[in-house]
Amino acid sequence: MPQKKILITETVLRDAHQSLFATRMTTDDMLPILEKLDQVGFYSLECWGGATYDSCLRFLNEDPWDRLRIIRDKCPNTKLQMLFRGQNMLGYRHYADDVLEYFVQRSVANGIDIIRIFDALNDIKNLQTAIKAAKKEGAHAQVAISYTVGEVFTTQYYEEYAKRIADAGADSICIKDMAALLTPQRTVQLVKALKRAVDLPIQLHTHATSGLSEMCLLKGIENGVDIIDTAMSPLALGTSHSPTESMVAALNGTEYSTGLDLKLLNEIREYFMGIRKKYIDNGLLDQKMLATDTNALMYEVPGGMLSNLLNQLKQAGKEDKLTEVLEEVPRVRKDAGYPPLVTPTSQIVGTQAVFNVITGERYKMCNNQFKDLVAGKYGTTPVKIDPEFRKRIIGDQKAIDCRPADLIEPELDSLRQECKQWTEQEEDVLSYAMFPEVSVKFFEKRRQKEQGVNSDLVDLKNKVHPV
Repeated sequence: MPQKKILITETVLRDAHQSLFATRMTTDDMLPILEKLDQVGFYSLECWGGATYDSCLRFLNEDPWDRLRIIRDKCPNTKLQMLFRGQNMLGYRHYADDVLEYFVQRSVANGIDIIRIFDALNDIKNLQTAIKAAKKEGAHAQVAISYTVGEVFTTQYYEEYAKRIADAGADSICIKDMAALLTPQRTVQLVKALKRAVDLPIQLHTHATSGLSEMCLLKGIENGVDIIDTAMSPLALGTSHSPTESMVAALNGTEYSTGLDLKLLNEIREYFMGIRKKYIDNGLLDQKMLATDTNALMYEVPGGMLSNLLNQLKQAGKEDKLTEVLEEVPRVRKDAGYPPLVTPTSQIVGTQAVFNVITGERYKMCNNQFKDLVAGKYGTTPVKIDPEFRKRIIGDQKAIDCRPADLIEPELDSLRQECKQWTEQEEDVLSYAMFPEVSVKFFEKRRQKEQGVNSDLVDLKNKVHPV
């Protein structure tokens, strides 16, 4: 029987806690277990990017670059992986190419090996600069397909997008099922199609929200998936991922065996059971997040989007309108060119659906983000937006159909000037670029620390490759 060893990306240091308790795990909570994680033999540790950067600065009073350097120092044998939102980097707007290129350079210099790059609209134009930058720095450029459902998202749509990804120079492709919309049958169809379309490794990232993730992973593996995303069991399931230990056990004794040591994984599990208890006790981990919820399959919206909609309605005293809003979401999405519902498009479409229901008149009120989406400022939508609808939303504002970043002048030098009074390391300008107000508050707190800079962190910074 031919052997095909399945590789595992462990998400416990990033997406697991981002999915379960808003990315609040501290570096101090990670530190005691890093060396054991490094011993396992994972394909990679997903430990940075996504919302970790924002959360470190905004809520944890941590420097995200220090976190990366610490993990790199303690995990010398395992590839480190990050999530990167294409031209949005880790922020919420498009940035100039010079800023993006510098961010990628510093990320790799500080220890990142694999950059998983995605765009909310699956617009390849928004990914090309990031792919080139990653490859220039010697990193592995993985492009993630934002998976969603709807009448336009056929197997052919995904095949064609995969071919564009390969043509752009990606080293591998990830199916990013952020909303847990995959079913086992659909996984088989999709993986077979991508394997036909491109000669690149395929990684499968799916959440456990709807209770189908292990079945999807197994079907994916049986049909050609090379790498899977999992999370250590104490921070698995619910809105997180399938448990690492369970998938390792399921594959043991088959042609897909991972070769990972369940005894070592159990030691790591014991540590994270303590972390799980800590975050339940401090109120950050609501145990409801660990439950299976098939609403995602019925309404085709990510779990996080569902909770955001409910919060918006609560604030307006309109909780009873949730069903109407959920019915309005697909209509808004259709009008706006069928954007996949992932950050930031999920928030944009969801908020507009709330406005439409609360005001009682569709598009009577539109926020600037929805106008920008319709105007093309986030990129090209999967389906062309009706010109009459576009004019209704943006009026005489000029729509764009080019790559949005082409309209942004180089901004790295001006950003350096703006934040030079706070700069203590090269990477500070990147924190300022993405989160100017939040980062300045962090810089102020950092300066106020009477004890000075930790000598261990100075040593780590000296290990970083030069600019």
